[in-house]
Amino acid sequence: MPKSKRNRPGISLFPISKDIEGLLLLDKMYLNYVDKKSVFTLSKTKKKGREHKESIVTSIRDAVEKYSSIYVFSFENMRNLKFKEFREQHKSTSRFFLGSNKVMQVSLGRSAADEVRPGLHKVSKLLRGDAGLFLTNLPREEVERLFNEYEEYDFARTGTTATETVELKEGPLEQFTHEMEPFLRKQGMPVRLNKGVIELVSDFVVSEEGKPLSPESARILRLLDTKMATFKLHLICRWSPEDFELYREGLDDSDVESA
Repeated sequence: MPKSKRNRPGISLFPISKDIEGLLLLDKMYLNYVDKKSVFTLSKTKKKGREHKESIVTSIRDAVEKYSSIYVFSFENMRNLKFKEFREQHKSTSRFFLGSNKVMQVSLGRSAADEVRPGLHKVSKLLRGDAGLFLTNLPREEVERLFNEYEEYDFARTGTTATETVELKEGPLEQFTHEMEPFLRKQGMPVRLNKGVIELVSDFVVSEEGKPLSPESARILRLLDTKMATFKLHLICRWSPEDFELYREGLDDSDVESA
């Protein structure tokens, strides 16, 4: 073989076909696309900044002028989907705000000196913990009825305090298919397969009333279709240009003024 035709470092003996060149080009284009996509995705995870907070403050202050009364409410076992449905039902007459208590307090004014309307600093001081604002044109009696009657049951999450003791007795668990045996065993249940039927080899306590649920207990209760969480809303106070009213027991005006 002539010297010019011999294998040289960095030179392939096999010429690259146009098809392979096309594939290499596609690979390069895909990698560029992934890089650009990654940059775009990361940019969406930026924390909400000053502009977002100022937007909320403006929205709340605009709503204060639009609606006739303002309520502070607390919530337990929040379920976002259920709350969204409740909010949609009343969007023609009312407005809800949830988020940073500090931002909502600034919106209303945290003292008599900077409150946007007389008496709103009392509302601001009650925005603590799991709380939100409800601004509405509905009559007081209607608001109280809506909040007092609202309850939604759901599956409890990890850490929720069990409302009842659930115990499964030794024997077959015919509500489960045989494919679930490995999963149930991973949740700590003493199970085995007996002729294609899952059975407990001993009694098993899933939850104990008054004790927090473990991740395993929460999963098993979901499989058993046992709901222990109740999503509820509680009124704390009501403000209108004419008066201010407290709903939470154990609080009075002096508590609010000194908070």
